[in-house]
Amino acid sequence: MGLIDTFQNKNTKRDYEIEISCPEFTSICPKTGQPDFATIHIKYIPDRKCVELKSLKLYFQSYRNVGEFHENVTNKILDDFIKSCSPKKVSIIGDFNVRGGVKTIVKVEHKKSKNKRKT
Repeated sequence: MGLIDTFQNKNTKRDYEIEISCPEFTSICPKTGQPDFATIHIKYIPDRKCVELKSLKLYFQSYRNVGEFHENVTNKILDDFIKSCSPKKVSIIGDFNVRGGVKTIVKVEHKKSKNKRKT
């Protein structure tokens, strides 16, 4: 997966929340090779950096040919998001469409501990 680009947060004096939704996320089931469709919801409180949306869109598109389970995809997105912008707090929900009569929703989150903030 490629890196997610960022830009400087010009509003670091206050906490504010950013919500992003990608209703056209696609990956591949590693067992069947069939496409998995999902809506990915991201809610985060930025620290020094914000995520650049075009870059995030391209990052999501890079999953179209990746065979991975829903749980792993959602956790990988969280890991890459943290690596790119180191938010104060982030939650990611992978809301996967019904396939074979089963619906999966995977929720992961991360909160930066106050003593880890870089100066």
